[in-house]
Formats: sequence, C-alpha cells, structure tokens
Amino acid sequence: MNISHFSEQELIRREKLNEFKNLGIDPYPAQLFPVNSFAAIIKSTYKGDENKEAFADVCLAGRIMGIRDMGKASFAVLQDSTGKIQLYVKRDEICPGEDKSLYDKVWKHLTDIGDIIGVKGYVFTTKTGETSIHVRELVFLTKSLKPLPVVKEKEGETFDAVTDPEFRYRQRYADLIVNPQVKETFVKRSKLINSMREFLNGQGAIEVDTPVLQSIPGGAAARPFTTHHNALDIPMYLRVANELYLKRLIVGGFDWVYEFSRNFRNEGMDRTHNPEFTVLEFYTAYKDYIWMMETTEQLLEKASLDVNGSTICDADGKQIDFKAPYARITMYDAIKQYTGVDISGMNEDQIREVCKQQHVAVEPSMGKGKLIDELFSEKCEHHFIQPTFIIDYPVEMSPLTKKHRSKEGLVERFELMVNGKEMANAYSELNDPIDQRNRFEEQLELMERGDDEAMFIDYDFLRALEYGMPPTSGIGFGIDRICMLMTGQPSIQDVLLFPMMRPENV
Repeated sequence: MNISHFSEQELIRREKLNEFKNLGIDPYPAQLFPVNSFAAIIKSTYKGDENKEAFADVCLAGRIMGIRDMGKASFAVLQDSTGKIQLYVKRDEICPGEDKSLYDKVWKHLTDIGDIIGVKGYVFTTKTGETSIHVRELVFLTKSLKPLPVVKEKEGETFDAVTDPEFRYRQRYADLIVNPQVKETFVKRSKLINSMREFLNGQGAIEVDTPVLQSIPGGAAARPFTTHHNALDIPMYLRVANELYLKRLIVGGFDWVYEFSRNFRNEGMDRTHNPEFTVLEFYTAYKDYIWMMETTEQLLEKASLDVNGSTICDADGKQIDFKAPYARITMYDAIKQYTGVDISGMNEDQIREVCKQQHVAVEPSMGKGKLIDELFSEKCEHHFIQPTFIIDYPVEMSPLTKKHRSKEGLVERFELMVNGKEMANAYSELNDPIDQRNRFEEQLELMERGDDEAMFIDYDFLRALEYGMPPTSGIGFGIDRICMLMTGQPSIQDVLLFPMMRPENV
C-alpha cells in the first residue's frame, strides 16, 4: 500500500488498527449486535424514577462523536441513526479484573472519534440533568481510519458546522455524519414520494416500470445521453422521459398508470437542474387537462400536509401555499401581462423580433415554439410564486398534445409554476396518429436546422396510436423541485443524496 498520500492522522489510525490486531481484537468483527433502543427514543421517553425499570437493559450501537477522559471514568457521545446520547463509561465496570491495562490501552489510546461501538447498560440522569447511558458492556464494531471534520458543540448548539458544498455533495456520507440534520431532508423526500404513491394507489392507479435504456429517446424535447449496445451493435440512449411507453400501456388497456422514473438529460447544471433527476408521470384514460388540474391540486395539497403537517411551506424566504384551488392564466395572457405585447397572432419572424425588442437571446435554429418558450421563461416565469397553472399553449410548443377543443392554434396543456419554476407539465394527450406523425415530422425539420433538443420520430409509438388510444390526460411532476419547495432547500443538490459532480483527482 502506498502510504505517501495519507495524512498524519490517517497514518496514526492505521497504526492503531494494527495494535488492535496485535491485542487479538478484531476491529471489524462479523457479528450481530442486538440493538433494542435508539438515542432519540430514550431521550424523549425516559422519565427518571417514573419509568426507569423500562430502561434498565438498553442496547445501542453508533459512532463515537466525542470523548472526555476523567481518569477512572469517562464520558462519550454516541450518535446513532436517530441522534446523539451521552455515555458514562466506568473503568472498573468495563474491566472488573485487577488488570486494567487492556481498558487503558483500548479505550484511552486506541479509540478515536468516528469509531463505531456497541454498548449495553441502563439509562440514568446525570447531576447536570442530562439523560445518559451507564455502560456495563462495550463492544468495538468498526475502526474509523479517516478523521471526521471537527464540528464543535456548546450547550446543545452546533457551531463551526461543515457547510462547504464541495465537501458536502461529494462526500455525502461524511456530510450525514457531521451534519445529521441533513437526514431530515431525505426523510421528507421519502414521505413526499410515499404520499404521492398512496394518493395514486388510493385512486386505483397501477404502478409500472418502463425501459431506461431506449433505442429512441422519446417523450420530451431534450438532448439525450448516448451509449452503445455491444451485442446488438446499435446506439442506445438513456431515457429523457417515460411518456411514450406509459401511453403505449393506455393503448393496451390500462386505465391509469404511473411511474416514478429516473430520467437523464445531457444538458446544463444549476441550482434547479441536475442531469439525472426523478419525475412522477401518470396517464389516465377518458380524462382531460381540466380534470388533471383538479387532481394535481388534490395530490399536492395532500403531499404538503403529509410532509410538513401544513399546506404552507417556506421557500427562499417566501410562504408557498399548496391549498387548492390554484390560479390559472393562459400562456399568451401571461406574456402580454409581463411584456405588454400580444403575440397570439404572430408568425415566427414577428415573434423573433419581439424577442429582440425584449432583449431575449435566441438562436437561428429556434422555431416558433422555442422562441415563445424563451420569451415566457425570461419575462414571465419568475413572477409566478404561488402555485399557478399556465394553460393553453401554442401548438408549436407541444408536439405530443391534443389541439384545443375551441381555440385555434393552441393545445390543451398546462404547466404548474411555483416559486418561479415549473413543477409539473400536463396535456390532454394527442391520440390522432396522423396529426402525431405530422408533428414528429415538424420536429425532424427542427433537428435538421440544428436543434439538438428536437424529438426523434418514434415509429413504434405511431403504430401503437394507430391501434387506437382513448382520450387520455397525462402529467409529469419534477419530484426534485417539489422536494426543494417542501423542505425549504435552495438547491437541487440539497435534495439529491448524490448529485452530479465533476470527477476529482483522488
């Protein structure tokens, strides 16, 4: 082993590791440790003499986060999955024989902060009023070879906590150890997903799985990640969306299907975008986008209550209220409201000129739909703080959406905007196979003009539509962005356990 790159502390810990072995102590024993309680439960339920008998024989395991040696006794802080609790370790009880050298050697000289131990004992209250474990038996379970960042505490408050994003996102395992409050974000993320799943299952929806590796990256206008299938000798793509597969299932006879899917888009990274992200998509036969708006309100109101116990959450210093109903405004009206320009009857060249006048940067490859999208994104999106449905999009922006039943040139689509960002995207789904083919061909023309986010033509999906798809409404929710809102986190990296990072030189 090349030890030249180890720090002094890492070298010392490796020496201690060898000393453990020389003493006949396995620093990584293969054994079951019979945990029967947890720090947070003990601290919240122990009432002293009132119920001390129930805590006369507790068994905990966790990581040492602090040690104070007091000669024949010592205090330590044990951190398990629920929190921290103080240990009282008395030398004569841990090592009852005449020879105390093993105790002194192991506990005083070989044990470090970060090591994992198991303890058995009883709960008591110290003279200072702190609930603690009087340790009767101590078992060494794991030797830590890398020192933890130092986090100081005083009178129950943490200061000098580790806040460096580069460290926290790259070494999430260490972040969770030294910043245990971070775990609550991911507990809430789990509650969010479970709440949504519970809602859908309660409505009779069926959860399904669709392919991640696809021969055509369909269902969204996005740049895909490309790979190669060696056995078939063909290019393959990581999915950018699962939409077209879910709609195939509606063709096949399912009335309501959903999937929490991991999607991949080879695009930029910022505080609301990660190349790998989670969406919830569901599709329901014999429904439309008006029904979907009402269902979305019910789903998110329930999720907010389940996650935070309230429909209101704090995000970026603002209070966001998910209580139904939500405001609705058309795409064209939103642009008119915030630019003063009515673009509803304009062609591509005229809208390009409006973009220029509004100082919105556009590319020559952009068609009418992309120009409108850029104009809305730059001039309107950030104004919508409370949940708002942006409805009735231009047909050029929505190649998979049914034409509006009463408004020429528009489609039955909405996006849900919250805190200035898109949280969900929904349609009355296009089920006319001839219209769908024409829309795909228009996307192909955009691709030939250089738009690397234009959709591929999925001929198998067109074939499925030709068998007949019932009137259907579908929606996709950005789970990561919703989680940011409901946990009050400023960046998507804070709600992803392992966000995308540039490789480091290890």
